[in-house]
Amino acid sequence: QVQLVESGGGLVQAGGSLRLSCGESGRTFSGYAMGWFRRAPGKEREIVAAINWNGGSTYYADFVKGRFTISRGNAKNTVYLQMNSLEPEDTATYFCAADPSNRRDVTMEARYYTNWGQGTQVTVSS
Repeated sequence: QVQLVESGGGLVQAGGSLRLSCGESGRTFSGYAMGWFRRAPGKEREIVAAINWNGGSTYYADFVKGRFTISRGNAKNTVYLQMNSLEPEDTATYFCAADPSNRRDVTMEARYYTNWGQGTQVTVSS
């Protein structure tokens, strides 16, 4: 069972940056499609970014394009979300997720992700 653990969240001022990391305990998820999602208070969960198994393909939600970057570590068992130019609207709990069934493309729909982390809080002050 892949267990995902997020880290790197915190409190930052608007315009600042944070780098989220998603590691695993248990079996490696190096061959899996991975994604970052977020849930803001009172809102539905939404996808932020996704990356395919080897990092060759990525997807970004429109609201983060040009500001956030998803990447995989060299060993492919860590996934990062570099967040720049943060805005108060980015305040949310951020989750990473793994889709073991997709060994080719990015996975954009939450229903296909079977492994989720507990989340890390990101708070952006104005």
